[in-house]
Amino acid sequence: MDNFAVMKPFILFGSSMLVVVILMAAVAFNNKKNEIPEKHVEVVLRDIGHQLLLSANDSSSRVLPVKKLNSTTYQVSFQKNVGFISDTLINIVQRTFQKNVLAREYIVNLRNCEQKETVLAFEINGKTGDLTPCRGRKLEVGCYVIEFDLLKETTFNFLWLLLLLIPLGFAGFYMKEKLQKKEAKEPVAADAEYIQVGRFQFYTGNNLLKNEHTTITLSEKETKALKIFTQNINQVVEREKLMKDIWEEEGIVVISRNVDVLVSKLRKKLSADNSLKFINVHGKGYKFIIEQEPV
Repeated sequence: MDNFAVMKPFILFGSSMLVVVILMAAVAFNNKKNEIPEKHVEVVLRDIGHQLLLSANDSSSRVLPVKKLNSTTYQVSFQKNVGFISDTLINIVQRTFQKNVLAREYIVNLRNCEQKETVLAFEINGKTGDLTPCRGRKLEVGCYVIEFDLLKETTFNFLWLLLLLIPLGFAGFYMKEKLQKKEAKEPVAADAEYIQVGRFQFYTGNNLLKNEHTTITLSEKETKALKIFTQNINQVVEREKLMKDIWEEEGIVVISRNVDVLVSKLRKKLSADNSLKFINVHGKGYKFIIEQEPV
């Protein structure tokens, strides 16, 4: 048993690290699965180029190989000069991107080959709004290249949050358990004051209940509540008073359900003494009574 106690922190740490590794693998697999294959991007962009040529009544010239300028930007160019209307380019790109789920957000720049100047540009962006200011323009026949910048979506992946929360949860659980055990093991001074509650000695300064067989640790709120009840034995303690004295004085707003949960916890911790009763007084609060044991 002692060996297990010594090894327990290492077991918890090892378990949390294993969970982190599994989640990292899951995130990596999920990201890999969501990546669009390079060949698919090229096929879709070449298809856009072919559609533009057909819209210009050119079915003989071809689209040149797609160039990748950086990790998100691609360039489409043509064998021969071409001319079209700006709306045609915008509509073909939007329709093709939606059909092939290539990207939800992107920027398209049409540049002339000689001066490398932008003659037409538009952006599709769900966050900032679409920018298509160049509609209705007729582009004269000339040498053009089209640059497609596929914007990466910055979506929050909750798996990364789990990577942080799970080891923190393990650490928090271990520390809470350790502190509770430490608190329970702290000796009560022989001259420490207590309130006799049935068969229990209630040490308000130590947050402890003791009888000849066991020691029970109480939370701060449980101690506050039991102290209020012991000061009002056989009297109705209103819910409003409990909420005010236990929570609201600390600036915490609660509902009456919190009182019910707290009383339920006290019932359980005092269950070893059948003479101690919490009576629910409907619409008002609770009455704490100590029944006389038969002689």
